Amino acid sequence: MTETILSLSDAELTLDGNAGRVEILKGITLDIARGETVGLIGPSGSGKSSLLMLLGGLERATAGKVEVLGHDLTALDEDALARVRRHHMGVVFQSFHLIPTMTALENVATPLELAGAADAFERAEAELQAVGLGDRVHHYPAQLSGGEQQRVALARAAAPRPELLLADEPTGNLDGSTGAQIMDLLFDLNARHGATLVLVTHAPELADRCDRVIRLADGRIGEDARREAAE
Repeated sequence: MTETILSLSDAELTLDGNAGRVEILKGITLDIARGETVGLIGPSGSGKSSLLMLLGGLERATAGKVEVLGHDLTALDEDALARVRRHHMGVVFQSFHLIPTMTALENVATPLELAGAADAFERAEAELQAVGLGDRVHHYPAQLSGGEQQRVALARAAAPRPELLLADEPTGNLDGSTGAQIMDLLFDLNARHGATLVLVTHAPELADRCDRVIRLADGRIGEDARREAAE
């Protein structure tokens, strides 16, 4: 029987804007199985990134329930949410969010050290090797290209061997060729570590690589199609 790793029940997200309260997500009910690759697509403002933020505990649902690996994220305090992210999740954003005063190796090793890994630097170096940066481990972000910085961000997300990998437009700041390489690496991480991958993208060719594609429109799920159903 397939294990559910993510479960949302009537999840809503309402935020305060300049014009008052804005409904971002409206009654999202969704289950995602362990090991699935899921593409979130839809027009700008449809709620894709907001849904990813709910899944990562980076935004708190204003109604409904969000469960990740048996943890009810809506009931956890900030410290508990941080622990769930640290031990179970890897997150990759469009912006690389590297610490400029740290080398590539230090950027990848730091989250491992915070999680108490005794072999933090060995694992960090192995992940940097896996993304093709074995000769750049002692370089600082300013000494790396955009594609190389995103590779460091991928290595950082993968190093804790997360059960859940969340990616929000990870190729958005990269040229087509470099972006394609990053996506190959992202799906390779899914294959190597068995991590569940949830990917926000505007690119249909990237979404088509996923097992399942969920289209959002106006804060709701408009379509949920599995690749198996089309075969």
